[in-house]
Amino acid sequence: MTQPSSSSATNYCRPAAKLNFFERYLSLWVVLCMIVGVLLGKLFPGLVGQLREMEFGSGSHINLPIAVFIWLMIIPMMMKVDFTAIKAVGRKPRGVLITLFVNWMVKPFSMALISWLFFRHIFSSWISPAEASQYIAGTIILAAAPCTAMVFVWSHLTDGDPAYTLVQVSLNDLIMLFLFAPIVRFLVRGASSLSVPFLVLFLSVLAFIVIPLTIGATLRAVLLRRRGREWFENVLLPKFSPVTILALLATLILIFAFQANNLMGKSLHVLLIAVPILIQVYFNSALAYALMRLFHVEYKVAAPGALIGASNFFELAVATAIALFGAGSGAALATVVGVLIEVPVMLSVCKMCNRTRHWFVWEAEQSAARPG
Repeated sequence: MTQPSSSSATNYCRPAAKLNFFERYLSLWVVLCMIVGVLLGKLFPGLVGQLREMEFGSGSHINLPIAVFIWLMIIPMMMKVDFTAIKAVGRKPRGVLITLFVNWMVKPFSMALISWLFFRHIFSSWISPAEASQYIAGTIILAAAPCTAMVFVWSHLTDGDPAYTLVQVSLNDLIMLFLFAPIVRFLVRGASSLSVPFLVLFLSVLAFIVIPLTIGATLRAVLLRRRGREWFENVLLPKFSPVTILALLATLILIFAFQANNLMGKSLHVLLIAVPILIQVYFNSALAYALMRLFHVEYKVAAPGALIGASNFFELAVATAIALFGAGSGAALATVVGVLIEVPVMLSVCKMCNRTRHWFVWEAEQSAARPG
């Protein structure tokens, strides 16, 4: 067999896209957002209450300001996607199948087991049985909602394939419409009589996926036709990078402001809730990444696949928990803790992927050597 050239290995192992100032210190910004959000919630409860009551559709329980910031976060990512590349995904289905397996066959069930073990037994001296039931319900809701918006950010930070990421996310969203409620109802049956309204699911997917995807695809088609690919990719798109990060930070400030009383009143419980969520995130990301390596999936698919398998659609999880149990419930608090640790933890997973991309050199070279 012909040995691959060192230049090709060097090319493939070069670092992923360099982080800008905002991305490099994103963990710090998240902490600052929590502080600002909590202060807003405590100092200006009237204003925060008015913002919380602004909904995306009557009875949807989806906050309109948060939806707008999510659009600003996702649309620049959607504009980068070349939809003509999606047709090639069907020729390499292993990455998608692994992601779906981890998201739907492993993640919610492992979270239910881990949260039951910690809240019912290990942490039983610090929390009441009623609180344990609420926290179990919240963490299950969080785990049963695979990531959508933020995964495009994580994929970008690991130099992932945007078209493949889009397909993985789109399939998860489609499956979520049918499996989210039954899985949550089944796993939380022992903790509460949970009933997930279909309207919350439908409007969440509409608000956080369909609208920004349509806007992003339309802008890409129009601007490419009018100004050309060179201007679009090298002049326009780089200007959107700060917009995505700032929209993320604004979203976090609002979420923390809405949950200020919970975060301040139960600081010990916040730490306890974080433990099983952290274990679940690292377990699922490591499992997905290892399976990608085992089945010879290329890095640009493996990295976002591992990130999709670990992160959560926290906007939907928070909205669902609030709709079902109320803004001051333990379930809502558990989903907000997921938001609190999501960004720093996922940045650490991104860093792990970038540092281990050389594990996938062999797969990349073998793929390049295959005819056609």
